[in-house]
Amino acid sequence: MLFNSYIFIFVFLPLAVAGYFLLNHFQCYQAGKLFLTGMSLWFYAYFHISYLWILLCSIAVNYICHLLMTRRFHVKWTAAVGILLNIGILFYFKYYDFFLENLNRIFHTGLSLTGVLLPLGISFFTFQQIAFLVDTAKGTVDRQNLIDYALFVTFFPQLIAGPIVSHEEMLPQFQDISRKRFSAENFYMGLRIFVLGLSKKVLLADTFGKAVNWGFQYYTVLDGLNTFVAALFYTLQLYFDFSGYCDMARGIGYLFNIRIPVNFLSPYKAANILEFWERWHITLTRFFTRYVYIPLGGNRKGIFRTCLNVMIVFCISGIWHGAGWTFLVWGMLHGCLTVATRLWKEMKQNRGRRMDGWDVEKTSGKKSLAGSLGRVFCVFLMFLFLICSWLIFRADTLAQAGYMLKNMLSFSGKRIYLEFAGFFQLPEFWYAMKLFHLDKLPFASYYCMAGFIIAALILIFCCRNLYESETGSRPGILSVSCLVVLSVWCVLSLSQVSTFLYFNF
Repeated sequence: MLFNSYIFIFVFLPLAVAGYFLLNHFQCYQAGKLFLTGMSLWFYAYFHISYLWILLCSIAVNYICHLLMTRRFHVKWTAAVGILLNIGILFYFKYYDFFLENLNRIFHTGLSLTGVLLPLGISFFTFQQIAFLVDTAKGTVDRQNLIDYALFVTFFPQLIAGPIVSHEEMLPQFQDISRKRFSAENFYMGLRIFVLGLSKKVLLADTFGKAVNWGFQYYTVLDGLNTFVAALFYTLQLYFDFSGYCDMARGIGYLFNIRIPVNFLSPYKAANILEFWERWHITLTRFFTRYVYIPLGGNRKGIFRTCLNVMIVFCISGIWHGAGWTFLVWGMLHGCLTVATRLWKEMKQNRGRRMDGWDVEKTSGKKSLAGSLGRVFCVFLMFLFLICSWLIFRADTLAQAGYMLKNMLSFSGKRIYLEFAGFFQLPEFWYAMKLFHLDKLPFASYYCMAGFIIAALILIFCCRNLYESETGSRPGILSVSCLVVLSVWCVLSLSQVSTFLYFNF
């Protein structure tokens, strides 16, 4: 079930909220958690009923491992078996066919592919449960009952595309009696965040997505300029798609008085790759840091081992996003830039000087002009790098990625194709242009596209994100009116429902 669908907005979500608080009102707290777990399973099964048994078996196996470890039954062996089972399930459903394809290509064998469907969210709930097993083995998790554990894994706002939540963030909230009472303030905040996230997805990401699909489908007919436009549009589409999902998940959490951790924090404002990964998919970065990078030795074993550990983490991160060589190359590219940035910082620190334009210098409490301009330039360079790396991420093959990058760097072309502009001529905007006779002006076909690009860049680089504006927000006539208008606009646009990009990962 999609957040941006009629059945979710008008049926599922009202039933889930009303049923949950009604049971809690009569102090049926366990029944309330069981009801919310059942609704989450319905949410998951709605995509494909056969996915449900995979999720249920995963929960059962991991919970048994959790019980065994809390009873001190061969803790290390139980943790190892549980982790291997999780990795094995993930490998089979996500990577087995990719592995066989490459074996067939290298050794000219004819091994049959399974053609198995990738269960939605398997990367997310598998990593979440691996983290839970590791923390149980460390003794930082108390014994949990099955209902709490099942709700922790299946809570529907974060089940399909994250964030990858930890036990210390979610379990105490599910067990807190004070959160069982309906809160009008949280309800308004949740609706506000949900509607704004829905607007990002439906009005911005999906509009850019149509142009992206055309550009990458017909990439061989694009010149350098239009190849860059296609890559730019995907960079914007992915931003608003993932940002929209994260906002909607947090908004739904607020409806239940649950604080879902921040997973997206204006990443395109980052001035370097280290800052980018502190802002993009924050919980995935946290997972790899805690459960891969630090166990490998982190930065405690010299600069060479540190760089090697960073590359290992980013290779895993690339493969985690998808079974394909483009994802691995994308991860390695980010890893190389991260290593180079860390080495640069290390060199600067060894010389006893502050890092260059990555850090904004301050004079008498105010940002210096040179420091501000330096940061703007670094943000611009980082954005160009992201456009190129997302092109590789989006391409179907390395050959396509190489062709498009080479084409883009040829700097050929003088005009953006009308086919791109046509995807932005939404009926409501085109009607307004005709009403004011703007369609008769030169280059009128490009006005809507230019408006979308400018609006997107302003939202990305000049506006506060929703997390920064969550506190202290009170309903006013203007804000409520804007939310109503956006809600109606989004609902009217749901006739062309599209899935979130991170469902594929």
